[in-house]
Amino acid sequence: MSQATLPPESRVRAGGTAPPGSEFAPLLREVRAQGLLERRRGWYARMITLNLLALAAVVVALVLAGNTWWTLLLAPPLAVLSARTAFVGHDAGHSQIATGRRANRAIGLVHGNLLLGMSYAWWNDKHNRHHANPNHIEKDPDVGVGALVWTEEQAAERRGFARWVTRHQARLFFPMLLLEGIALKVSSVQDLRRQPPRERAVEGALLALHLIGYGVLLLSCLPVGKALAFALLHQALFGLHLGMAFAPNHKGMEMPDAAGERWGHLRRQVLTSRNVRGGAVTDWLLGGLNYQIEHHLFPNLPRPHLRLARPLVRQHCRALGVPYTETGLLDSYRQGLRHMHTVGGAAGPA
Repeated sequence: MSQATLPPESRVRAGGTAPPGSEFAPLLREVRAQGLLERRRGWYARMITLNLLALAAVVVALVLAGNTWWTLLLAPPLAVLSARTAFVGHDAGHSQIATGRRANRAIGLVHGNLLLGMSYAWWNDKHNRHHANPNHIEKDPDVGVGALVWTEEQAAERRGFARWVTRHQARLFFPMLLLEGIALKVSSVQDLRRQPPRERAVEGALLALHLIGYGVLLLSCLPVGKALAFALLHQALFGLHLGMAFAPNHKGMEMPDAAGERWGHLRRQVLTSRNVRGGAVTDWLLGGLNYQIEHHLFPNLPRPHLRLARPLVRQHCRALGVPYTETGLLDSYRQGLRHMHTVGGAAGPA
């Protein structure tokens, strides 16, 4: 399902009651009437420009600092700005920035492949499947078996070292995020084999340009040892930042039963998502993903409109009696870790 279009609203609930889509349709009309689906090109242009200038400033500082261990102090701000760059690629993938597919793809390729070494096509394919069926164990790639598991059934099947990891996955979660920045790049390269030839050529060339440019920048400023230390610190903090932005969104929330009731769009998105309360700083650090419920209901809603849609969505859910989950940032982590700890216990002794 393309995230540039809203999901269908015509699926019928088992038992012959009113179509679940009818729960979503009034909310969609209200959000559209408020003008919240309109693009915010000026806002995005300013945000992207400021982010690129900040990235350029860090690069200039890196060159001027030269051969010194003090250069490592530039890795944390570069990691934060890299996450900001990833948020732009995410928004482009959802067609939040421009109306045309080509313009959004160009923005995504520049911010993903060229600036970060992350494949825009790989991320879009994976992320679209997640949005279509969030937390669905058979359809959402984000809750498939990997380094971590998300259900007791998955945990019970683990063997050997993987079983030990599963039993301790709640404790290992944040340390493992330090590897996420590198894992994203590896997955991006591996996905090139899946892509059509023309897309593979563009994506592969931009990934190669990123790798070459990143390497030349660091090695022209630092000897090999310090360059490697800087790259490892930058990628570790980048992965940690991204992981901490995505972690609160769905972990520990409802996981639809494949054999159970078929939810409509509104319940499928609201019941599996969690919002994070906060102000402007939280919005900035999490790239608007703290409004996860609104983002899942309206994936192409421009980022600055998510907070404006929040009261409309809350009121609509309250009227329907649909739970609307919202909590603080630290509590969202506690809930997610509690879920991982409970699931991990099903792995049994190593």
